[in-house]
Amino acid sequence: MKDTIYIINGPNLNKLGTREPDKYGTLKLQEIEKLCKKKCDELSLSCVFFQSNIEGEIINKIHDAIDKNIKAIIINAAAYTHTSIAILDALKIFKGIVIEIHITNIHSREKFRHNSFISKVAKGIIAGFGQESYLMALDYLYKVNNKKV
Repeated sequence: MKDTIYIINGPNLNKLGTREPDKYGTLKLQEIEKLCKKKCDELSLSCVFFQSNIEGEIINKIHDAIDKNIKAIIINAAAYTHTSIAILDALKIFKGIVIEIHITNIHSREKFRHNSFISKVAKGIIAGFGQESYLMALDYLYKVNNKKV
């Protein structure tokens, strides 16, 4: 049976492809989802891909992961990374691995983006590699699952 990974995306990521393509690239979120699902197939993982612009829906998805005993969450909380204590609190309840990802390097951007509430519970942070950030996180989870880390 394949382990399931939740890949949770926050606000405005549904506008990838048109949102500041010089920073975020031209791929749409649906294309990133396809890349992730293909990578999961290659790694014998399963993934549930989710996006919401609403903080409470993201929290509910984290709660769903808790209730279903999901082993890992990859989260790109976007702007909520820097503002949401509620998402942090939900992730504190989660017993699996949390990997925080960002398409851009948040530390080379505006100062307010340097703070991350999520990093306080994340196993690691991958930032600045575009859509590859998602794939790098999946590679790590595969290695952990197969005790190669």
